[in-house]
Amino acid sequence: MSHNTFGHLFRVTTFGESHGVALGCVVDGCPPGIALTPADIQPWLDKRRPGQSRFTTQRREPDTVKILSGTFPDESGQDVTTGTPIALLIENVDARSKDYSEIKDAYRPGHADYTYDAKYGLRDYRGGGRQSARETAARVAAGAIARRIVPGMVVRGALIQIGPHTIDRSRWDWHNVAEGPLFCPDVRAEQQFSDFLDDVRKRGSSVGAVIEVIAENIPTGLGAPVYGKLDADLAGALMSINAVKGVEIGDGFATATMTGEENADEMRMGNDGRPRFLSNHAGGILGGISTGQTIVARFAVKPTSSILNPRLTVDRYGNETEIVTKGRHDPCVGIRAVPIGEAMVACVLADHYLRNRAQVGEPPAWPFEKT
Repeated sequence: MSHNTFGHLFRVTTFGESHGVALGCVVDGCPPGIALTPADIQPWLDKRRPGQSRFTTQRREPDTVKILSGTFPDESGQDVTTGTPIALLIENVDARSKDYSEIKDAYRPGHADYTYDAKYGLRDYRGGGRQSARETAARVAAGAIARRIVPGMVVRGALIQIGPHTIDRSRWDWHNVAEGPLFCPDVRAEQQFSDFLDDVRKRGSSVGAVIEVIAENIPTGLGAPVYGKLDADLAGALMSINAVKGVEIGDGFATATMTGEENADEMRMGNDGRPRFLSNHAGGILGGISTGQTIVARFAVKPTSSILNPRLTVDRYGNETEIVTKGRHDPCVGIRAVPIGEAMVACVLADHYLRNRAQVGEPPAWPFEKT
């Protein structure tokens, strides 16, 4: 299987399967001298970790990360990056492969079972093997490193829709995102989400979701205008997450209903002598290049395909049959996709930051400062 690496200067290669001994990643291209210990990575993995509420899979994985290479104590004794590849390992401790024995030959509708088998001639049916969202733990670990590369960068995500139910943006509260079980910024909507998910779970079904990720304190000038567009790379990274079926930047598809006057992010001069935008319909990116505004991306996650209710399918021998997926599964995989989306955005921005620095050095913050 090829294509297990993403990024250009900040490159991440992930490895491992859902029910294998371990999974992890190798991060290449991280600059030297950045403070890094497992304690800097673990909090982000804890956000994604399964089994933390009744709304996620009850698989019990501590997701404890180990740094195998790429760090060394500096003169003060603090572990810092050396500029060499950073290898991270996360062991699997609670795999129950027998839960999948009944479906080892049948294809789950809506799942990648069929396409993997058609392409490779075999598949790891134990939790989906490499196609499982368990692989994303390594991405979150890599994202923790990426967050430390761009000075001042803050990347945060939130669950803004489950099924037909959406938040009220006037009640947006980042504190509730951090404290609540659903990463929801609207405490009233969170209760509605919870009641809806309880019903979905009791019915043995699943539901989709929409996640919004924002990145603040991003320098102007990241990205290239033709084949290296920042928004194109963000879209590709978010689409690479399991079960994601749609991505939009800024107002995205809503811009199709706008006029040119409504969509234009008008500009004036700020009190600090720099231009300021009066709106951010573009999501912080114009012509594939960051504007210095907050970058906004949203992505849609489809319902989990592993459900208890019987579905029509075929098996690998061409027989028509029904399938019921037992075991431990998320009724809404979009919940734990929040920290994954954050990680992918952080990795893309770290990569573009290093690419921009390699091409133009440390440019002024905006054109009017040039002499």
